[in-house]
Amino acid sequence: IWNTDISKLPVNLNSAAWLASTGAGARNLHPDFGPSGDPNVPYGIPFRVVDPSHARVNVTFQYAAESDRVPYPLGPDIPIEGGASSPGDRHALMIDSGSCTLYELFDTRYLRGGSTAGSGAVFNLRGNGLRPSGWTSADAAGLPIFPGLLRLDEVNSGAVNHAIRFTVQRT
Repeated sequence: IWNTDISKLPVNLNSAAWLASTGAGARNLHPDFGPSGDPNVPYGIPFRVVDPSHARVNVTFQYAAESDRVPYPLGPDIPIEGGASSPGDRHALMIDSGSCTLYELFDTRYLRGGSTAGSGAVFNLRGNGLRPSGWTSADAAGLPIFPGLLRLDEVNSGAVNHAIRFTVQRT
């Protein structure tokens, strides 16, 4: 669904109201970028592609009732948004290359003795399945983060062929 050409579809009747509620026109959109590529400037939301043999750990969640409680391919090799000591959102995104499964965590803390996160969500990248109605995800909107990241390799290629994720001050 993230790669669907919508340029010829009609504009949703609620579009103007949605834009107005975000302050669009008076504020700039903030696109969510993938990793900067520079370890000295860890800007953007990093992700790691892992193979099926990557170690999995159980994670204790603050929002357990709306999190997917499965083992996550989380370890010391998985980058956390903002770096290991970040006070920010601390997203961790992992893509299992064998199963095309996306694992996303919010407020991630990897510890050998027991990892924690605010919430966790798992998405099958071969389908368009959504989370249960009303459930959070790693971004609180119930949507996956990774498919909408604006990545440097796409920008350098001259084409971004998917919807771009962005955040606004209020919704």
